Amino acid sequence: MIVVDTSVWIAAFRNDQRKEAGHLRTLLDADEVALPAPVRVEILAGASRVDRVRLRRTLSALPVFYPSEATWIRIESWLDVISAAGDWFGMGDLLIAAISADRGDAVWSLDTDFSRMDKLKLIKLYRST
Repeated sequence: MIVVDTSVWIAAFRNDQRKEAGHLRTLLDADEVALPAPVRVEILAGASRVDRVRLRRTLSALPVFYPSEATWIRIESWLDVISAAGDWFGMGDLLIAAISADRGDAVWSLDTDFSRMDKLKLIKLYRST
């Protein structure tokens, strides 16, 4: 499974002609997309009230993954690695990353925070072709 970050969804929603939109459709058709709960909430929170109804229906077809106690322990264990590298990440990104790492899934994101997490070996980054 590929954990698709909010940044990819937004790019695809804004312009369905972008390469990200086409690749996302391919992954969706292949049932390869995982949706962490924080991404679902970010997508719905950014949508208009009218679009939110349609998006809830669309997103309900995807498996949604939630943090467990192990997820929180993983995030805490990452803090020493992150601070030793002189880096910092927002809680939302850490939560998305840890949920994907718990499952062994790669993260597809246009957000450079996830590229930095990949360099620190916290996650596997998915690179679309």
